[in-house]
Amino acid sequence: MNAQALLTRLRGQVPLLVTAVLLVSMFSVGSVQYDGFFSGQVVLNLLIDNAFLLVVAVGMTFVVLTGGIDLSVGAVVALSTMVSAWLVEQHGWPPLLVIPLVLLMGTAGGWLMGWIIHVFEIQPFIVTLAGMFLARGLCYTISVESISITDPTYTSMAQTRIPLGDLFVSPSALIALLVVAAAFVVLHYTRLGRNVYALGGSEQSALLMGLPVQRTKTTVYAISGFCSALGGVLLTFYMLSGYGLHAVGLELDAIAAVVIGGTLLTGGSGYLLGTLLGVLVLGLIQTVISFQGTLSSWWTRIVIGALLFVFIVLQRLITARRR
Repeated sequence: MNAQALLTRLRGQVPLLVTAVLLVSMFSVGSVQYDGFFSGQVVLNLLIDNAFLLVVAVGMTFVVLTGGIDLSVGAVVALSTMVSAWLVEQHGWPPLLVIPLVLLMGTAGGWLMGWIIHVFEIQPFIVTLAGMFLARGLCYTISVESISITDPTYTSMAQTRIPLGDLFVSPSALIALLVVAAAFVVLHYTRLGRNVYALGGSEQSALLMGLPVQRTKTTVYAISGFCSALGGVLLTFYMLSGYGLHAVGLELDAIAAVVIGGTLLTGGSGYLLGTLLGVLVLGLIQTVISFQGTLSSWWTRIVIGALLFVFIVLQRLITARRR
């Protein structure tokens, strides 16, 4: 690798390094300011409380790496909780049948949106916005009220704590980390991953190189749909209910985590590790505000918005220098 290529690669990793430094700095400041903040359990609680967001953000990373966007993820999460609660509580279906069905629905919906985007050459923003309205509307055709879940399988998953010495973690957090590990392998060690990066770099160039653009694009949106449905399953374990207003705005949180994690919105550059760090940063912001005790929860949105501005400007500076 020559010096110019090495410099370009290092420049592309600047947002990831900034996110890592930001995370360490926030944790250090919190540890100095608040008693009990500096503990392994606080870190694990970030994973426990944000497992569903992490899974959704993984799927969003695939989409953003291709230069696309998926605004339907929050609505698909809500629909997954509603379908799960409706089938399990009101129709007596076993969870071992309901969960695969929900995952299949999410995957099929994502694949369909990806197919429409490619075949009809429609902007992903428009197609996934339609998917968002459709999924959210389907929630209210099931019920306008929240449906509580009392099934033993779901309550067991919600209450189980896996010991790690003096600490503990939830099954949902372990599932989320397994999803991150699997996505990391796919993105960095498989042909599909290379195609995703190539498509994000330039779709026209990918076509000229003979890469399977349509298959890659539909697969990426199918992965996002699968991750959204799985995030809905994890949220169902967390909330023990299905509700049409669950996960409102989650698509924006997922995009924020991906961007703060260093993935370029224009596609072609980014890392799964960055998305994990981005989710931890969002969770840590909420934790700091919770420890502070006097600030409104709306400050979480204010801080996230400010961070997004900073990282978008940073991305712009990096891409301008590349040119």
